[in-house]
Amino acid sequence: MENDYQAIIEQNINELFDNIRPRMSDDDMERIRKAFDFACEAHCKQKRKSGEPYIIHPIAVARIIAEELELSTDAIIAAFLHDVVEDTDYTIEDIRQLFGNGVAFLVNVVTKQKKEEYEHSKQIDNYQQMLSSVQYDIRALLIKLADRLHNMRTLSSMRPDKQMKIAGETDYFYAPLANRLGLYHTKTELENLSFQYRCPLQYAHLDELLKAEQIKTQYNIEHFIEMINETLALHGIKVRTEIRYRKPYSIWRKMQSKGCDFQHVDGKYYIRIIYPNETIESEKNTTLRIYSALTDAFKEAPGSVANYINAPKENGYQSFHVKLLSEQDTWEEIHISSERMVRNSQLGCAAERTEANVDSWLSKFRSVLKDIKHHTHEIEYMDGITSSFYNDDITVYTPKGKSIVLPKNATALDFAFEIHSRIGEHAQYARINGKLTSIKTTLRRGDVIEIGTNDNVHPQPDWLNCVSTYKAKRSLRIYFANRRILEYNRCNFCHPIPGEEVIGFKEHDNSTTLHKRNCPTAIRQAAHYGDSIIPVDFKEDPEFLYPVRIRVRGVDRYHLLSDLIVSITDELHLSMKELSTETVDHIAACTIDFAVHSVDELQRAMENIATIDGIDEVSRIDIE
Repeated sequence: MENDYQAIIEQNINELFDNIRPRMSDDDMERIRKAFDFACEAHCKQKRKSGEPYIIHPIAVARIIAEELELSTDAIIAAFLHDVVEDTDYTIEDIRQLFGNGVAFLVNVVTKQKKEEYEHSKQIDNYQQMLSSVQYDIRALLIKLADRLHNMRTLSSMRPDKQMKIAGETDYFYAPLANRLGLYHTKTELENLSFQYRCPLQYAHLDELLKAEQIKTQYNIEHFIEMINETLALHGIKVRTEIRYRKPYSIWRKMQSKGCDFQHVDGKYYIRIIYPNETIESEKNTTLRIYSALTDAFKEAPGSVANYINAPKENGYQSFHVKLLSEQDTWEEIHISSERMVRNSQLGCAAERTEANVDSWLSKFRSVLKDIKHHTHEIEYMDGITSSFYNDDITVYTPKGKSIVLPKNATALDFAFEIHSRIGEHAQYARINGKLTSIKTTLRRGDVIEIGTNDNVHPQPDWLNCVSTYKAKRSLRIYFANRRILEYNRCNFCHPIPGEEVIGFKEHDNSTTLHKRNCPTAIRQAAHYGDSIIPVDFKEDPEFLYPVRIRVRGVDRYHLLSDLIVSITDELHLSMKELSTETVDHIAACTIDFAVHSVDELQRAMENIATIDGIDEVSRIDIE
């Protein structure tokens, strides 16, 4: 067995060296070999859970870094050494002396710091440590992702509880991280490996369904692709085409989000049309030529175009999407990309090594992390990470044309908080593409949004269910945390307000519930639990408003309704929530909902309304 392991080690390391030799100098190759030898010596007595020599893992991580992510010398060396400090007696200083400051920094970032007491939890503190490295060098995250990717590829040797822990971390943190870094292939593989170990039966079932679907549709898809190739060849456009089948996890997410079964999930695959690399400036022209040729030959689904070339996703993804009608009357999803775009979707932030590109990625990360660095507990921190890193992005615009990137399914309220927290807190309405809409309206890519504010409008508890961005959620949580809460609970039947005769009852949880003294519930409770009655002082407070409802009856006339509105809003400066009216035989009956600070304010409003010409009766009615 040992000889078999040794043969595997030699084969893998030789393949790695053969792969990187053409792009490495002799000095670089010597440093990489030295790192491998050092890692072999450091881990010589260690084995993995599978029983194989531990050095197989660092070699695999180094191969992912070198071959799949195409990183350079220091990153490859750090990949060989990433577990040395954590699992052996060697220190960061040993690494620094042998391989330099750059390698030592990368190894230190990916080494889990051992503490007697963690600020939040061991996992959360490790996440923070990794993310903080982005301030300086994004390669540390790539090494950690390569480490996680190999661990997931070999997870079968672990106990089921360990599999669940590692798979859960992967799906919740590492896959979103890969997505934000633009590593589409890594993200997809991590998602599916996690799904496979978390839910093996569901994974296997969907995998079988996808294989059957592939066999069922293969002939028609290949025939459609032949027609595409013939069409583009007639226009003198050289391309290569491929079918990309989506994985079980992607299908499962679609089923969950749409509430449908496998048969009703669309987009189980897409056709990718790839043209040779050109200058970035000419890519758009070639894409439009392909689009024009195809839409001349095939019917295009209305509204199906998504141009990620002009407006890339936040993770850098670029392509041009459109749906075309096949001979079988099915809408086929088409992605038009250059070879550069395809390579970038695999390598993400590691694709272009220019200083400007690296700075751009670091800037994106800093802006995202800025909003989550002041987390207060584990769940909030993780929610901030996942909502910021995992969601697909949409680009929307201010009326002046400034682009704002938001997660998919974000609302106008998210947009308002993205502009400024004060705008979010006082958002009253939105105009989306010129149309008046609720601030809770879900946004679509390319929308132009204008937010209307009102100083009298303040966040409501249900707003937290209407936002997706961490910035909006955090602003709302801070607002609610700082807002004074009512000292008492109010009866849901009699709805007392300050100034009325009230009585208080001490509840089992030590809270106090207020009732009007003539409330049937209060009378019944006083008879049964008289010892729970306590004195209360329910005074008017300018910070609290209480909803009330009145009934107004009178002789209908011209402008009667507008006079009622003016009386409540302009003269009394009260906020009216709802008004309904019915007129029968010239008798108008109106029900009006608004909010007051006290019973005295309600009485003044009712007296003021009673003076309106034609009004015969004004009465307060219960809110059901």
